[in-house]
Amino acid sequence: MAVLVLSAAMLSGCAEMNLFGHYAKRATSEPPPANASAAATYKIGKPYQIKGVWYYPQEDFDYDETGIASWYGPDFHGKLTANGEVFDQNAVSAAHKTLPMPSVVRVTNLENGRSLVVRVNDRGPFAHGRVIDMSRRSAQLLGFEGQGTARVRVEIMAEESRVLAGKLAPSGGPQEPAIVAAPRGSVTAESLPPPGSSEPSRPIVASAAKVDTSAQRSAAAVEATERKLASQEVSSVPVHSTGIYVQAGSFSRHDNALRLSARLSAVGRPNVEQVSVKGKTWYRVRFGPMTNVDEADRLLESVIAAGQQDARVIVD
Repeated sequence: MAVLVLSAAMLSGCAEMNLFGHYAKRATSEPPPANASAAATYKIGKPYQIKGVWYYPQEDFDYDETGIASWYGPDFHGKLTANGEVFDQNAVSAAHKTLPMPSVVRVTNLENGRSLVVRVNDRGPFAHGRVIDMSRRSAQLLGFEGQGTARVRVEIMAEESRVLAGKLAPSGGPQEPAIVAAPRGSVTAESLPPPGSSEPSRPIVASAAKVDTSAQRSAAAVEATERKLASQEVSSVPVHSTGIYVQAGSFSRHDNALRLSARLSAVGRPNVEQVSVKGKTWYRVRFGPMTNVDEADRLLESVIAAGQQDARVIVD
């Protein structure tokens, strides 16, 4: 009962009723009828808070992150996703906390090298700092359904994501209809003789060049993207050794990283690592490497309890 009250309170304060998809679905015992689904929309969404942690959805066509993936299925099958689609556990899809919906991402299982193109159409996961929540079918194809979690890399496919974004009308209003010139099969002209010449004019028939309009190119791109998603094709990449870490924070100033490290000394022994990202120096405060996901989950909860709400599990 308490869960239902909490879910209702959270949802009543949000204009986008499907934003907290996982919470809403847990509070509903019966799936909606097939015709009760709202039409799928392109949605970024407003900042939102779950369990004291703020999330900031945004378009990020450079997104590339490693972490722990989980999967969801039977409990949510047939219920609405955060952008108004009906969740199908047997389809290739995923939930992400901040990427636009829909987006297209490539998810690579770093433990076995399996890689899959997936459509993001839901929000989550919100437990233990997971980086992405896969549908049951996606987890099967990536080979981690049985173990429940996997070390993964999630990379946005920028062009394909833009294509899906362009296919759907923005939340603010309908798309403008495309204006296309009427087709013309051929053009007839005459070649005139030189002045004073007695030669007759000669007709010239020229086929009009086919114009590849932006609407045609867009339709072709959408079809190619949807075909890629529907193929469920699993590719393989080389497998490299990885470690699991809990990253408590990342700072541009070394003294800030040292202060956080000292504050978390009661939790464990964090390391301060200097790294260069796109030419800029950062100082990361990390625990690890750890041997398994359960150990990382326990440490993450301790770091969050110590006040570091943005801490997360990463794979490196």
